This record gives sequence, structure tokens and C-alpha cells, in this order.
Amino acid sequence: MGYEELRPASHHLILEDRESLTVSGVEEVESFDENTIVMETAQGMLIVRGEGLHIEKLSLDGGDLKVEGTVESLSYEESRQHRGGFLSRLLG
Repeated sequence: MGYEELRPASHHLILEDRESLTVSGVEEVESFDENTIVMETAQGMLIVRGEGLHIEKLSLDGGDLKVEGTVESLSYEESRQHRGGFLSRLLG
């Protein structure tokens, strides 16, 4: 068995004027549309809500995501893997 890093991956949010959001530590984008983006990060499930949201840049190799649009809310949930579909995780 190899040595595993125990420290969680770095995770940062930068929100500029509620119109440009940069997120690091992104592990997976679960779903997205113009009103909601749901992503798994190093610190849990992050849900971004707003209007006219679109993913400007996504690099899962580097864990970076850039979102443009009007951001209305950011919220975290604990990661809940293997608990059903997207709606059950979101409404859980």
C-alpha cells in the first residue's frame, strides 16, 4: 500500500461583483444549467444558484472552474455518495 496524503485538497472561492466566480478544489461537476451548478469539491458538495450561469472554464485535472453570470447564493452540503439520484441528493 502506498503512502496517501491525509490533508484535504486546497479549496478556494473568489466571487467578483457577484458576476464572476472562480472555484478551486473541484473534483466533479454533478449537474449544471443556467440557474444551478452542483459540484463536488474537496470540502463537500457546493451548490451555486443564480441567473444566466454558464461555465466559462473547467479543468478537472487542475480542479479549477470559472462561472460567469449573476450569482445569487452559494451553499455547501456534506458529500453523500451512493444515496440515489441527483434530486435525492439535492433535496435529501
